[in-house]
Amino acid sequence: MEDFVHSKVVGEQWTHLQLSCHLQSLYPGVRGFSVRSIQRFCASKDIHRTSQLDTNEVEQAVTEAVTKVGPTYGRKTMKGLLASEGKVIGEERVGRALRQVNPVHHHARQTVTARLINPIPYHADYFGHKLHIDQNEKLVMYGVTHICAVDGYSRMIVGFLSMPIKNTVEIYSNLYRPILSEYGLWDQIRVDQGKEWYLMLFIQEQLAHLRHNTQRPPHLQTSSKLNHSVERMWVEINGRVNYPIKSCLISLQESGEINMEDEHVKFCVSWFSIRVANVGTAMAVSSWNHHRIPGKKGGIPIQLMRENNMAMSVPYTLIPEATDAVQLMESKGSHLTWFSSFGSDPLANRVDLAQQSC
Repeated sequence: MEDFVHSKVVGEQWTHLQLSCHLQSLYPGVRGFSVRSIQRFCASKDIHRTSQLDTNEVEQAVTEAVTKVGPTYGRKTMKGLLASEGKVIGEERVGRALRQVNPVHHHARQTVTARLINPIPYHADYFGHKLHIDQNEKLVMYGVTHICAVDGYSRMIVGFLSMPIKNTVEIYSNLYRPILSEYGLWDQIRVDQGKEWYLMLFIQEQLAHLRHNTQRPPHLQTSSKLNHSVERMWVEINGRVNYPIKSCLISLQESGEINMEDEHVKFCVSWFSIRVANVGTAMAVSSWNHHRIPGKKGGIPIQLMRENNMAMSVPYTLIPEATDAVQLMESKGSHLTWFSSFGSDPLANRVDLAQQSC
């Protein structure tokens, strides 16, 4: 019972009232599950929704986090980042700590006026209803392209991929297929009108009969500007990952330390930049999925996913490998590009050295 209560209160952030109602529904007529009883039990076992750290410890945790992610995280996403690391601290305490340890940037966040506003009403019925996928090419001149997949209901980021140049086979193999394996099949995928989505959308059509709601079109291609649910994510990723990296790369290029006309240098810059970006995007994604989104339809993305997950599980044997998917699509008359290169790999002909660098 202690492990169960701990998982709900600490892991899923349930209130004592939620836990009381849940236990009473599981064990009707059994005494000892009142809110007051739950409160006493949690107190005796030192189980708390929020951290018991003192103010100095909270400020230290926030200072360490700011050192890792920079000054752009506000109280909500900072709370999400700390929660993803197992440090469950109240939003107000995190906000106070940010004001204390980083007052200049706190003031800048408070006074910023740039906001994305979506005037079009949006609705998704459950996790698994709409999957929004989009690309970001803010670092494309340095061989970094991001692909992000966001569930429309929970606003949870369910997939993120960085590659040198967008490629339909790599998007299918390293983004769409892992999403199917981990979460299941969405009723509908929404993307822009780019050709890089074709293999993913083709397999979505092949599996369309396995969806929760087969009455909806399996995918929808619209203008990128109408893909609001995922477009908003780029504001977070740009400010916290792309712009700092881009600033450094521009400085290196202007000082002559990197020559983007050299094919070997292009490859190396892309290779290294992707790996640097992966560190920042991993933290940004984890923070986003664990932070509380305000508003009537808000909540914590990862919890919303757990509470109303209707993505349909697909047998692994029915999800084709990339090779099989390409062959199937090309048998219908299509022609796909297997690999898109950025620059020239200096170790292309030295397998021994390439293996050492991995």
